[in-house]
Amino acid sequence: MPLTWPHLESLLGASAASLYGGEAISQLEHALQSAECAELAGASAALITAALLHDVGHLVAGQGDHDLAMGVDDRHEQIGVAALKDLFADDVLAPIALHVSAKRYLCATEPGYAAALSDASALSLALQGGPMDAGEVRRFAANPHAVAAVALRRWDDEAKIVGKLTPPLAHYLALARQVVRPDSSRTARSVSA
Repeated sequence: MPLTWPHLESLLGASAASLYGGEAISQLEHALQSAECAELAGASAALITAALLHDVGHLVAGQGDHDLAMGVDDRHEQIGVAALKDLFADDVLAPIALHVSAKRYLCATEPGYAAALSDASALSLALQGGPMDAGEVRRFAANPHAVAAVALRRWDDEAKIVGKLTPPLAHYLALARQVVRPDSSRTARSVSA
């Protein structure tokens, strides 16, 4: 079910209480650190928003703290895009949809990338299909959103620092409001409410 703006804000705010899938930080800390990495890299408001929201599918799916260890892949990238589709356009949604594929791509194409993954990311990689084969690499690289997805993936990898201070959620929600879809009357009512 697609999210409204108030529900999205509430979901993100509540994510401070949930661990980020096997990591030592919360879902909210991970989201804020990812968004900050994108912002410091000079990314567009849309890509910063994608960095903030790339794992919202875990929240929508209700991922448990031990799901990865139990072999559960919640397909959060697909769930997240479905939940956000009424709020944002492809410049936000496509990098989110592709960030798991970007991890698989980097594992196949960049020496040492897989070995540098956190334990939780390495575990999820196995559940998500492992490194891409040559055909998958070619198809991924040809995607017009591949560069943005790889950038998002790198910020995702960096955003796992315990105790790191970031700008608050309100700062990134203000940026996200700048890229909310203008063509959705439901979205307009939800954001202005």
